[in-house]
Amino acid sequence: MIDVVLVAPEIPPNTGNIARTCAATGAHLHLVEPLGFSVSDRYLKRAGLDYWHLVQVTVHPSWEALVPELRQPGRLHLFTSRGGVRFDAGGYGDEPVLVFGQESTGLPDSILSAYPDRWRQIPMGPGVRSLNLSNAACLAIYQAWGGQGYPGAAP
Repeated sequence: MIDVVLVAPEIPPNTGNIARTCAATGAHLHLVEPLGFSVSDRYLKRAGLDYWHLVQVTVHPSWEALVPELRQPGRLHLFTSRGGVRFDAGGYGDEPVLVFGQESTGLPDSILSAYPDRWRQIPMGPGVRSLNLSNAACLAIYQAWGGQGYPGAAP
């Protein structure tokens, strides 16, 4: 099982695209409030198309409310452009929790500073600040799923 956490996502189509990737991989999507949209947003639903019934989505009122459910901080992989281990270096483990921040600011300092040894970074060329959130999440989800041997994948 892969858990994908979006902390305060702002753009409905990004979250919809990530939900579609979660449907394709069997990942559980966690949305941490505040959300920049309603979960009934038509743009969110359009991006996820007809796959919503295949996605397990849980909305959490805050990061602090989600943390007890994570049980083991060693499962966390916090994606940031500030540094850390390259996203394709080393394994993610059997039950990784992939954590992404909001599109405009990334993960809050309070979360990053609590887990400085759990940072992951996707390499980019000079002058590029960050990837689109849904693209970054897709890369990470497939990297983690591939490390597990793609369990549940269609032949």
